[in-house]
Amino acid sequence: MKKTTDEKVKNLNHESAVKKIQELVKDAQICMFTTDLLQAPFSTRPMSAQETDEDGNLWFFSSKLSKKNNEITLNPYVQLFFSNKSSAEFLSIYGQAQIVYDRKKIEELWNPLVKVWFPEGKDDPNIALIKVTPQHSYYWDTQHNKMVALVKMVASLVTGVTMDDGVEGTLHV
Repeated sequence: MKKTTDEKVKNLNHESAVKKIQELVKDAQICMFTTDLLQAPFSTRPMSAQETDEDGNLWFFSSKLSKKNNEITLNPYVQLFFSNKSSAEFLSIYGQAQIVYDRKKIEELWNPLVKVWFPEGKDDPNIALIKVTPQHSYYWDTQHNKMVALVKMVASLVTGVTMDDGVEGTLHV
């Protein structure tokens, strides 16, 4: 049975939007973090989100000497692309980035893997955080759990009938 557009689009607001962002970011973990949006080709690199806070802000570790920090200083607007292909979950976030030097927040977000990039640990003089405040977010997901989506895909292949389980929409935090 083919879904109508209304069934496929679920725009979420406030708490439900933040919850959806938290869920999708946690599952994907790594995003393509794009800066310098005013000049093509854009500057893009993989980055790991450390946290999505209760306001929907995303937090990343970064070196204060990095190219991306310089680009954010010149133009704070960024685009983040998360993809969890195995679960058919995708998220695009456009927002404003801010370089943060908050020792307490660094302590809170610190985990042993970060030491790979900051060998001196939490006290590394080059450690900084990037806080991204979403301004426009869009997601693509499955409407039911991943197993149901997989069964529907297999059934579609066997029967030739489209059984689209996708849902998408904007996230307003």
